Amino acid sequence: MNLSISHRWDLSPAEARALQLELAERVIVETTFNPSKVRTVGGVDVSIRQGMARAAVVVLGLTDLKPVDCAVSEAPATFPYIPGLLTFREGPTVLRALDKLTIWPDILLFDGQGIAHPQRIGLAAHMGVILDHPSIGCAKSRLTGTHAEPGEKVGDWESLTDDREIIGAVVRSRTGVKPLYVSIGHRVDLGTAISLVLRCTRGYRLPETTRYAHRVAGGADLGLA
Repeated sequence: MNLSISHRWDLSPAEARALQLELAERVIVETTFNPSKVRTVGGVDVSIRQGMARAAVVVLGLTDLKPVDCAVSEAPATFPYIPGLLTFREGPTVLRALDKLTIWPDILLFDGQGIAHPQRIGLAAHMGVILDHPSIGCAKSRLTGTHAEPGEKVGDWESLTDDREIIGAVVRSRTGVKPLYVSIGHRVDLGTAISLVLRCTRGYRLPETTRYAHRVAGGADLGLA
């Protein structure tokens, strides 16, 4: 794994916010790959318990949504808990987990925000930019912005906006449950991001990428070794 942009993680909150503004300018909001040729997608999730960050990455085949690779990393979460700056708490451990993969996914799908973030650079966008790799944010809750309620059918969605700027989509992934918050991470447009998230969803609210990664981040063994 090679980083396109390398930076320090031991920053002050003010320095971290300044870096976010710089990285947000580098986000590419257009699809730079052929969606029909995506074969693998990597789900990324992070859990923090008793000061330890545990990052899990599970690579799934997009056709059958079965895991083909998995990596985990655990380390102390040294950056303080500050809303809007959670990437600096979780990012280093995510990178170490990604570096352990033997199969590099065509696209990364994060349990977190992309540009649907006050500074337009949540975990999915931040990681996508420094890796220069296609990425999508798929969060369970809204961090910023306003929206209308999407329809009840699977695939119904409404724009998530902030000061008239479209920063994401509120997507119904299962009838009768709360929607997901999908946003561009890097090198993907919003429509493609929505489509890929829905392709990863099989009858549950959360995409299979998140479901597998969440299980592994919580300590489950997928038995791939």
